[in-house]
Amino acid sequence: MSFGQIHIVWAWVVIVGNALAGLWALGAHKVPALRVRPLWWFTAVVEIAVGIQVLLGVLAMNVDGAEVTQFHMFYGFVAFASVGIIYSYRQQLEQWTYLLYGFGGLFLMGLGLRAVVVGLP
Repeated sequence: MSFGQIHIVWAWVVIVGNALAGLWALGAHKVPALRVRPLWWFTAVVEIAVGIQVLLGVLAMNVDGAEVTQFHMFYGFVAFASVGIIYSYRQQLEQWTYLLYGFGGLFLMGLGLRAVVVGLP
């Protein structure tokens, strides 16, 4: 299996994972029973998955010789940077942490979907 093929499969891990984490965090904003430690572990895993996805994309380009559109790379970079931005605002927006990570997860999902759409031949 090539890095490009893994990159394609992993994209859905990133998209679905961040959608679920975002919805869980938004639910936790309203329903205190959803405010459990596994939410943060799951969120961390799917945000790390974004970094892995970027690495797989770079490997697909450099090792497999994959050619992609500029916008595909742009959305990947924005998603990677967004994870850092979301994390950096966690203390300033402490009272809205669940909203930050909820909408942040959905934003990452949207960037992933957009990257898939513009990356199609």
